[in-house]
Amino acid sequence: MSDVVEVFTDGACKGNPGPGGWGVLMRVGGHVKELYGGEAGTTNNRMELTAVIRALQALKRPCQVRLHTDSQYVHKGISLWIHDWKRRSWRTADKKPVKNVDLWRQLDELAAMHDIEWVWVRGHAGHAGNERADQLANLGVAQVGQGAIS
Repeated sequence: MSDVVEVFTDGACKGNPGPGGWGVLMRVGGHVKELYGGEAGTTNNRMELTAVIRALQALKRPCQVRLHTDSQYVHKGISLWIHDWKRRSWRTADKKPVKNVDLWRQLDELAAMHDIEWVWVRGHAGHAGNERADQLANLGVAQVGQGAIS
């Protein structure tokens, strides 16, 4: 079995909705890869999901992944809620359309390609990988507002 790819993801939003960013820290063996980006008008949940999607898109082949997120929305969504959403044709228990369904569908498709252990970590609690993902997400926000004073 190959090495486990350690992935840390985070999303950030200044205003919700507002300018947002996503950040990814990936480690395998001695290799480290950092990714980040942002969007002008978005939500924190969309950025959290985008971070995970971008991380999985960066993997060039099926991998064993330990993915850390501080987002309960992402963690519970992918490990609990998504099964019922799919069974109900992407509707919530009260029959409303699932929010961010475009991203959830993309994440579902990407996640199926890998063996993923989903790990929730408390945000802003000194966890080094999560703190770095947060810094990268904030770089993504800054990139969106380049020239603007934050």
